[in-house]
Amino acid sequence: MSVFAIVAAIAVLGILIFVHELGHFLAARTQGIHVNRFSIGFGPVLWKYQGKETEYALRGIPLGGYVGFPDDDPESGIPRNDPNLLSNRPILDRAIVISAGVIANLIFAYLLLLLQLGILGIPQVNYHGGVLIPSLATNSSTVAADAGLRAGDIVVAVNGDRLGAEAGSLPHLMHVIQESPNQPLRLEIQRQGQVQTIQLTPELTQDGQARIGVQLAPNADIYREHTLNPLRLGAAASTEFERVVRLTLGGFRELIQNFNQAASQVSGPVAIVAMGADIARSNSGQLFTFAALISINLAIINILPLPALDGGQLLFLLIEGIRGKPLPNRIQEGVMQTGLVLLLGLGMFLIVRDTVNLTGTVWVQQLFR
Repeated sequence: MSVFAIVAAIAVLGILIFVHELGHFLAARTQGIHVNRFSIGFGPVLWKYQGKETEYALRGIPLGGYVGFPDDDPESGIPRNDPNLLSNRPILDRAIVISAGVIANLIFAYLLLLLQLGILGIPQVNYHGGVLIPSLATNSSTVAADAGLRAGDIVVAVNGDRLGAEAGSLPHLMHVIQESPNQPLRLEIQRQGQVQTIQLTPELTQDGQARIGVQLAPNADIYREHTLNPLRLGAAASTEFERVVRLTLGGFRELIQNFNQAASQVSGPVAIVAMGADIARSNSGQLFTFAALISINLAIINILPLPALDGGQLLFLLIEGIRGKPLPNRIQEGVMQTGLVLLLGLGMFLIVRDTVNLTGTVWVQQLFR
């Protein structure tokens, strides 16, 4: 894997972090709220510029960023009763600043998808009858292989129910398989123009799902239609944005419902960069979708009501609105510092784990040689 692909993936993460922090920054500045620091990354300073009020910095570890306010800087010289300090603003003003990073990531994800469709075209699908089996799963059930299924087979019917030339054929077949653990199924398979019947029994896996050990895909031809019609592009981008959001929320739901099985699949920065580098190398056009997916993930993670995240600060504002006064500073600082330590610890764990898992791959050898 080329160094260029790795740099491109890191650049994508850096841009998404910049967009998130820029959302906080602009939301504060447009309201006249003092901002004294805007930093991308952590650790040693690579570049720094002191503006009229704000210090802008680029730091050596591109794993985050922050917007600093003089409220937390005793040496700022700004009086504590200044109405343009963030802490002296009404709850609504502060909520806008805190939530602006999440909103910026969502807007940016939509714009990325819009740009992708404008450059590559809007995907159009021409469906054929049945559901395609592009490959057998390598680390899953051997039910399909034992029954005689092969990569390239087309499932044209299940238990006598025909699978037509439509988008619903794939989810219908998946639903039938998932609802039939330890129950025999009769599949009609089209292979090299010949139709044959195969019987198999989905097995129940550890995550509580029925599997037969295959990957499934629509039996369809996909092509892209180029257009300059802004209404069509906007509608198509909205549809794709909704699809990516649904997939992301579904992933979080599965993580919560099947934490023991799904937790091992949670990726840290190293694995994310590896995936992005692979995409940049094999299909650079899909970097738009990759960046949009990560941007939406950043938005959802940051809005969770957890300490040290935007959602945790919004929760403090909600409590302040209910009580009529904020929680004592020592309680807020204690919760935020504890949350920050836990998040940094989790981040370091994921970095070490992902690096160990990727050791021996070409890109890691290039990165660390």
